[in-house]
Amino acid sequence: MGGVRCHCDTIEGMRILDAPITKKALIESSSCFIDIDTIKAAVDVKREILAVDAPMHYECEQLLLEDGSRQSDVWGINLYLDEDEIDDVVEFDSMINIRPRQNNRSRGVEDPEIQTRIKAVVTKWIQ
Repeated sequence: MGGVRCHCDTIEGMRILDAPITKKALIESSSCFIDIDTIKAAVDVKREILAVDAPMHYECEQLLLEDGSRQSDVWGINLYLDEDEIDDVVEFDSMINIRPRQNNRSRGVEDPEIQTRIKAVVTKWIQ
């Protein structure tokens, strides 16, 4: 990919994935990179769906909520699409993850079971 697209201020490319997509195709179709080959996303771990490509995680979260997701099931992540291993692709870091009522007091995802579910959803949709 040629260049950094880190000043995105539009949500026009934001979407819920409705079919599996390759990393390359996602990079080529994305309009909001926070760094080279890195995009923001939100995952609904119950419905096993993924919203991608917005300037802020909360915008992906809102798209999922409008689609019927529950906030307690939606987690924000960064996707490093230039990486190969799932543990390197997914970064658990978003303000939408701060949830004291769910015992998650940081921007990360503290529950290893939820981390595993998020990685499974990402693997399902992004190849």
